[in-house]
Amino acid sequence: MTEPGPTGDAIRVLVVEDDPVAADAHVLYVNRVPGFTAIGKAHTAAEAHRALERTQVDLLLLDLHLPDGHGLQLARSLRAAGHHADVIAVTSARDLTVVREGVSLGVVQYVLKPFTFPTLRDRLVRYAEYRAAAGEAGGQDEVDRALATLRAPGPAALPKGLSAPTLERVTATLRAAPEGLTAAAAAESVGISRITARRYLEHLVESGRAVRSPQYGQVGRPELHYRWLAAV
Repeated sequence: MTEPGPTGDAIRVLVVEDDPVAADAHVLYVNRVPGFTAIGKAHTAAEAHRALERTQVDLLLLDLHLPDGHGLQLARSLRAAGHHADVIAVTSARDLTVVREGVSLGVVQYVLKPFTFPTLRDRLVRYAEYRAAAGEAGGQDEVDRALATLRAPGPAALPKGLSAPTLERVTATLRAAPEGLTAAAAAESVGISRITARRYLEHLVESGRAVRSPQYGQVGRPELHYRWLAAV
């Protein structure tokens, strides 16, 4: 676990993530959001326990799949030990049973992997607004507004001509190719035209979920090669 640094009045975040590359990225993301500071990172549940015994933590950015146990088990043991830090859960799982279980353990938000900085920034800003709510509510409307700050907005509209189902298929194809692929290869796999595939791949690049680079062959102009950013 890294040593904590000065934080002032910022919301103190402990990043719990077993993948070192992802952990470093998440620390950078947290520190880019005004009002938040990453006081350290832990790669296992045991490290997280030790960190919480040594320093004050307001919020855990918690990966649910840790090498020494499930993240919700960690959250449950922390509650039993008297720790009251809130939790933003980070997971690639889509199991709604896990989501429901997490609510009772202080999980205030879920972020599905892979995510970009804007996604996490939105969750942190909403959490800060929720945390700042104080005083006595004047009525049901104020209670509802306080809770509504935690809710993420609806999915951003896709550029004209792109559809969510096709984007999901292109995304799955790109993620399944660790070395990356060309628009032509993606088109063949998904069953769409090369031009259409390139539009979807470019959208993934523009949204920060993929990168592109020229691939030089033996003859002709270089072809763009796309690769999924697994660490975000």
